[in-house]
Amino acid sequence: QVQLVESGGGLVQAGGSMRLSCAASGRTFSSYVMGWFRQAPGKEREFVAAISGSGVSRYYADSVKGRFTISRDNAKNTVYLQMNSLKPEDTAVYYCAGHERRNIAVVATFYDYWGQGTQVTVSS
Repeated sequence: QVQLVESGGGLVQAGGSMRLSCAASGRTFSSYVMGWFRQAPGKEREFVAAISGSGVSRYYADSVKGRFTISRDNAKNTVYLQMNSLKPEDTAVYYCAGHERRNIAVVATFYDYWGQGTQVTVSS
């Protein structure tokens, strides 16, 4: 079993930056594909970014490409989401998630482990 704990959320002005962290405990972290999802009020949970176990392969939603960067430090069992040029529409609860399948997945149902979420609010 893997436990995931997000941190780093809060309030930021539009155009600002924020870094989210997700600390994992339990089994071998480097064997997990890790992803970030977000859910705004009244909307479905949506894919944001994902990274392979080695960190070599990364994939982003079109809405965040060029602004967000996903990375991981397997020695620290942590995955990060660096968010730049934030927009009010980025406001949501952000979740990190993990799975042990080979391929990077953009569908939430592929992920077996989830954190509790952290609120990100971008003011205009």
